[in-house]
Amino acid sequence: MIASGKVFKYGDNIDTDVIIPARYLNTANPKELAKYCMEDIDKSFVDKVREGDVIVAGKNFGCGSSREHAPIAIKASGISCVIASSYARIFYRNSFNIGLPIMESEEASEKIELNDDVSINFETGEIHNLTKNELYQAQPFPEFIQKIIEAGGLVGYVREELE
Repeated sequence: MIASGKVFKYGDNIDTDVIIPARYLNTANPKELAKYCMEDIDKSFVDKVREGDVIVAGKNFGCGSSREHAPIAIKASGISCVIASSYARIFYRNSFNIGLPIMESEEASEKIELNDDVSINFETGEIHNLTKNELYQAQPFPEFIQKIIEAGGLVGYVREELE
């Protein structure tokens, strides 16, 4: 599995209320949530994001509430992967549960810049900054996590396993 796209870059402690503001939580529809993704930190995000793009952030990405709306909004907006130095644990778990690939790499988080083009290989954990021709390493996904992501999340994975 490989993801690639342009980078949206954010800092440390990006909380779930910034990812999807609470005033829009009157729906669970992914397409509706995507319309407001990152609105309070980056008003231009929804107009600029394209299918396959990547979010790169600092430490503690996804802190705040435990609701799944934040990773759902990110995934529905077209983001193919989030790379950060670290994640809030509940966001980390929710991301895999809904099939949003996320990787931890302090080096990538520090060196990748806004609008860089990157390619991520989930099997090897390699993050290639195509703009700077640099390679960073993250922990590759175990096979069962790859299967969950390929199935679109935990529900899809369980459904496939039961069939």
